[in-house]
Amino acid sequence: MSSRLVGGLLALLVVSGAPGVSAQAAAQVPRQLSLSEALVLARQNSPTYRQTLNDEDPAAAAVRAAYGALFPTLSGSTGINYSRAGRQTFANQVFSQGSNTIGSNYNLSASWSLSARELMAPGQQKAQQRVVEENITGAGNNLTADVTTQYLAVLRASASVEVARQQLARNEDFLTLARARQQVGQTNIIDVRTAEVNRGRSQVTLLRAVQAETDAKIELIRRLGMPTQMDVDSLRLTEQFQLVEPTYQLGALLAAAGVDNPTIRAADAQHESARIGVRVAKAAYLPSFTVSTGLSGFTQQYTDINPQLAGALASAQGTKANCEFQNGILSRLTTPHPAPNGGLIADCNSYAGLDATGGALQADISQAIRDRNSGWPFSYTRQPWSISAGLSLPLWDGFSRAQATSQAKAQEDDAREAARARRLEVAGTVQSRLGGVRTAYQAAVTLEANRTLAREQLSLAQDRYRIGQGTALEVADAQNAVTQAEADYVTAVYDYHQAVAALEAAVGRPLR
Repeated sequence: MSSRLVGGLLALLVVSGAPGVSAQAAAQVPRQLSLSEALVLARQNSPTYRQTLNDEDPAAAAVRAAYGALFPTLSGSTGINYSRAGRQTFANQVFSQGSNTIGSNYNLSASWSLSARELMAPGQQKAQQRVVEENITGAGNNLTADVTTQYLAVLRASASVEVARQQLARNEDFLTLARARQQVGQTNIIDVRTAEVNRGRSQVTLLRAVQAETDAKIELIRRLGMPTQMDVDSLRLTEQFQLVEPTYQLGALLAAAGVDNPTIRAADAQHESARIGVRVAKAAYLPSFTVSTGLSGFTQQYTDINPQLAGALASAQGTKANCEFQNGILSRLTTPHPAPNGGLIADCNSYAGLDATGGALQADISQAIRDRNSGWPFSYTRQPWSISAGLSLPLWDGFSRAQATSQAKAQEDDAREAARARRLEVAGTVQSRLGGVRTAYQAAVTLEANRTLAREQLSLAQDRYRIGQGTALEVADAQNAVTQAEADYVTAVYDYHQAVAALEAAVGRPLR
């Protein structure tokens, strides 16, 4: 294939690394379309391929999550609450709340858990990520083969149109010759009618060839993932394909397929994931370690402080009354008895926190109660900090670990055999398609020679007819033979190029 195609295939590697390109933002199909441009458009717009790309981000996220599980988890919460005043009974105890309350709280916690399973999880997820990546690469290769095949189908249809045009031109030339000979009496009207019938047939053949070309272009545009509501007749494919003798060696192709075929790499990655899965299953026998800690705080504020002030006043007045009672007793004793201050309390109002009248709280005490009640919503009362650590060792689980390990080993064996089967399948496919390439090339060479002979035969038949030694039937048969030889050669050439595209898909990389 031309260097332009190779460059286009290399450009796909760049495009495949940019899955974020939007189909809506994609360019329109150009009127002059190379294969590399077609492949780029297909990567950008093919719905099937873009569906495959959707698996890439979740796979990467799974890897990040596996690594994230090795670090502590952090959580935080906050809230507010409201409680109406009232009475409630609990265990025959009556509790009263004289004022509505509002409150807020927060909680911060951290925990860390570590086990052998979590240590091995990143490796397993990375293997699964490689599976996804290889599946995407394989989808891209399939898309390349699909678009290339249809691109070649359009070129084949266009070549068939040209063959039909040439046949129509030859038939029109022969009709002109037959009419000229009939006018001078060198032939009869039968030759003219024969030439006219052949021309009509060639016209129909051309019409059908043009329609087949149009259908092939529409199918190509569809495979690109682009709307087909366009003037397909104006679409021209610019890629040139040359018939080159294949020099591929089976051993080199098989070695390349073992390295580059994405389905083989995906199977190997799946086997690696299953192998790690066995270790993960066995890790259930190992201990796990956990650490947790947390901080919390709260606020509570009465919407009406007066009931609290009244309660504090009642409590202070009770303290005052008790003070005065104790002073009365101590004053009647002949032998002094130790009092709270070593004797009589001089001022029970001050002692109880009342003002001089004894009817109200001291101003500073009242203000302190009000200040303590104004903490909502952010003046938190912190709870004591705590931390805990633990070690867990599974002792008995009813053989569930043994079952999980056995199942994981079976999955590993299945994955290993699946990878081996995939290698065998790819090797057989490569060998078969290499044979197809060689056969297609030999067929094209042979049919090219047949085309040359058919052209020579037609030239001889036309010369014989001009000098009156041949018949119109001989010329018609020679023309049909040339048309068939031309069509067979076109088919053989593009069969060869499609066979090479199929071989490239099996190997997993461009070969031209």
